[in-house]
Amino acid sequence: MSAQRKTARSDLARFGRQLRLAAGLAVLATVLSGCGTGALWDKFTAKDDTFNEEPADKLYNEGLYLMNQRKDPKAASKKFEEVDRQHPYSDWARKSLLMSAYAFYNSGDYDSCIGAATRYVTLHPGSADAAYAQYLIAASHYDQIPDVSRDQGRTEKAIGALEEVIRKYPTSEYANTAKAKLEGARDQLAGKEMEVGRYNLEKRNFTGAINRFKTVVTQYQTTRHVEEALARLTEAYMAIGIVGEAQTAAAVLGHNFPDSKWYKDAYNLVKGGGLEPSENKGSYISRAFKKFGLG
Repeated sequence: MSAQRKTARSDLARFGRQLRLAAGLAVLATVLSGCGTGALWDKFTAKDDTFNEEPADKLYNEGLYLMNQRKDPKAASKKFEEVDRQHPYSDWARKSLLMSAYAFYNSGDYDSCIGAATRYVTLHPGSADAAYAQYLIAASHYDQIPDVSRDQGRTEKAIGALEEVIRKYPTSEYANTAKAKLEGARDQLAGKEMEVGRYNLEKRNFTGAINRFKTVVTQYQTTRHVEEALARLTEAYMAIGIVGEAQTAAAVLGHNFPDSKWYKDAYNLVKGGGLEPSENKGSYISRAFKKFGLG
């Protein structure tokens, strides 16, 4: 089970403890003086088109039952939405809005989850559960991150939503989980840059390749792709004769990742050109790593 789902289920249990069960049944005791038995029977059997409102707590508890016991989040979300429809200004409606967001998330209906959670944050920004609602938005985007070969628009949305959790709720229990997911999303974007860079390198479009690898080095230093990016920069710069940047890329790679197989490749490329890895402190490569304390 993923960390976010464990957290969500923990919240579900917390919300469940706050509930009270509906007590008793509604009793019909209206007896009109002077009405005979036949008249009363007619009243009971007559078709009634009047809408019958159900108690908010009853609907809410039915939703929890469907979620916990029946494992039917889609049906549960309908119950929670019904609370909001019948009792829009109640505290039960506020709770149900958040629970409907979670139910949508649990059923894989991420867009509906984002819609409900966004509405919750908008209507109840000061609530103790606003951080959880914001986290559900981020998790919904994160769970839809596509393969690295596809457009990464959803990844960028996930990064924005995760950063919002960290920025607005830094002390919440969701901030650390958001940070871990943020690294995963950033790694995905770096992977996309590497894929395009490798393609350009293969096609001998060295300038296009350098621009992609440069993005990884300057923006995604903490991802697993940075070692290869530095090695690829060494290769591309050597190919077009900009040996100073090639030497710098190799030197920075060797300084930060001395045991990397990519450093061995970069070192051999530079040595093959009769040179040694040598760092130019003014290079964007050196500045990027010093900025993050990696140089």
